[in-house]
Amino acid sequence: MNIKLRLTLMSFLQFFVWGAWLITIANFWFGTKQWEGTQFGLVFGTMGIASLFMPTITGIIADRWVNAEKLYGILHILYAAVLFYLPQVATPTTFIYVMLLAMCFYMPTIALSNSISYTALKNSPDTDVVKDFPPIRVWGTVGFIAAMWLTNLTGNKATAYQFYIAGIAALLLGLYAFSLPKCKPQHLKEDSDSLIKSLGLESFKLFANYKMALFFIFSMFLGGALQLTNAYGDVFLDEFKKVPEYSDSIVVKYSTIIMSISQVSETLFILAIPFFLKRFGIKQVMLISMLAWVLRFGLFAYGDPAGGLWMIILSCIVYGMAFDFFNISGSLFVETTTNPKIRSSAQGLFMMMTNGFGAVLGSFTSGWAIEKYFTLNGERQWHDIWLAFAAYALIIAIAFAILFKHKHNPNDVKNIAH
Repeated sequence: MNIKLRLTLMSFLQFFVWGAWLITIANFWFGTKQWEGTQFGLVFGTMGIASLFMPTITGIIADRWVNAEKLYGILHILYAAVLFYLPQVATPTTFIYVMLLAMCFYMPTIALSNSISYTALKNSPDTDVVKDFPPIRVWGTVGFIAAMWLTNLTGNKATAYQFYIAGIAALLLGLYAFSLPKCKPQHLKEDSDSLIKSLGLESFKLFANYKMALFFIFSMFLGGALQLTNAYGDVFLDEFKKVPEYSDSIVVKYSTIIMSISQVSETLFILAIPFFLKRFGIKQVMLISMLAWVLRFGLFAYGDPAGGLWMIILSCIVYGMAFDFFNISGSLFVETTTNPKIRSSAQGLFMMMTNGFGAVLGSFTSGWAIEKYFTLNGERQWHDIWLAFAAYALIIAIAFAILFKHKHNPNDVKNIAH
């Protein structure tokens, strides 16, 4: 098996083990366990908490002491063990703590999988990182979609078996990882400077720059928006079964598959990014992303499985633009506006603000707000929920357009375009 195929299989499984439960866990929480909504936001908050420190810790371990592919394999095996235990948990509080442990094992593997791919491609004489990595990474999204479909089509979108599906795949991936090309520690000099650089602490001085500080703050707010759609999208569609005229609809039966249109759209919009960046510039593309989030939530607010089905489908298509345009253009903004000496740690800070602080903000706040203000007699008022989320995204977009100043430079997109 050639190296590109081996890395493709790793990428596929890397996101398969996440997609098997991420979008459907709300159905398990609300539908099967009948647990209340205030604490549900904490489930998604565990990903943000884990993202704040675990990637940094595992990165240092891989740099100094343990081969990246071995550490990657060990983490996935531990992740699998926790997933197998999750269905045995009887209380929501314990479930959250166990999920936090699972995320501490899983979240750092995303960065490790990229590192393993880069190292393997650089060490292979017949490969080119810039050319070969994107097609490999796309298979990660395919794996995520495949897991969503498998969970839905096997009738497990509200059962504990979704965790077993993910756990079996994670165990296989963990064992498979030990056969991957060796990625030995770099044995960095352990002085105070290298440790600070490894921790990415020097990038925090970017907050002293008004423009960069604004960018990172908006990154956090947009990271919160992502958690809203991941946490509540599938359960929103599934709860149409409570309306007699929609109970037998395709939307209810195949809610997870319909949600997977979002991931399909994500892969397609990636291809459009170079054109939009060249035509409109980084700030405009980020603003388009924010307005796309407004559409994402607004279309959900007015959609239904009958005459409004097109709105639900369009909302899923718009998601690709909302997700990709900010993440890619934001990464490019960091790449083109920071000192090369702190560029890697600045990219890490960008991810920390979106997947870390942003995820925690969105998860914790949404769970509390939905339970307190948008739940009547035990029923979630989805129309009002999505309109509130749309208003949240619109306020962010308006503030960003007014406060964030950035001049378009066509040369910024050359690296993306090629």
